Amino acid sequence: MPTLILLRHGRSTANTTGVLAGRTPGVGLDERGLAQAAALPGRLGDLPLALAVSSPLQRCNETLAPLLEARPGLALHTDDRLNECDYGDWSGRKLAELTDEPVWETVQQHPSAAAFPGGESLRAMATRAAEAVREWNERVEREHGPDAVYAVCSHGDVIKSLVADALGLHLDLFQRISVDPCSVTAIRYTRLRPFLLRLGETGDLAGLAPRENSADGKAKAQAPQGDATVGGGAGAP
Repeated sequence: MPTLILLRHGRSTANTTGVLAGRTPGVGLDERGLAQAAALPGRLGDLPLALAVSSPLQRCNETLAPLLEARPGLALHTDDRLNECDYGDWSGRKLAELTDEPVWETVQQHPSAAAFPGGESLRAMATRAAEAVREWNERVEREHGPDAVYAVCSHGDVIKSLVADALGLHLDLFQRISVDPCSVTAIRYTRLRPFLLRLGETGDLAGLAPRENSADGKAKAQAPQGDATVGGGAGAP
């Protein structure tokens, strides 16, 4: 079966301002995100890609644009099942405000039971994404052979759920996984089990440094220390 290259979109204007964008239209890449996208063709090198599949959102399309320009024959498909989680009433709000919402603790500690007000559940998001990947695996193998490699550009929580699925982890453990903007995650699927080959690869270790503190002594973070940032976060500064 094929090898899947999962690309999280580059850093967005919402990531920069600490806003949970969700499916809010018009959210594109910021300056750093555009630079990350421009570097993507070089990072992927000569890796043969049979095709690319994208979430329909602008920030994913902008991330893939340099890769498509560098590879004129690469076919691009859009799949709504790989869209960002529908965060409903949380969409467009500051992450710092959302930590006070009662649902926040459920999202952190028991995500399989978490449903966003006016939106979808994390369980539904994970299910649709896993179904999409399995169908694309079958199609890619049928059209390009069992050793084919293809790329999917999606979002932080979607990619984390796909990694958890590949590892056989319950969704309640997926918040222990982190994928930065424009990171590369690779999963090789076989008849009996998937293998996680790369996780959140960016080539940038700056994000491992201690967090910088603000003047009042509080760490500059989009979520409290120890909590996962809903939506995936902004990555290294």
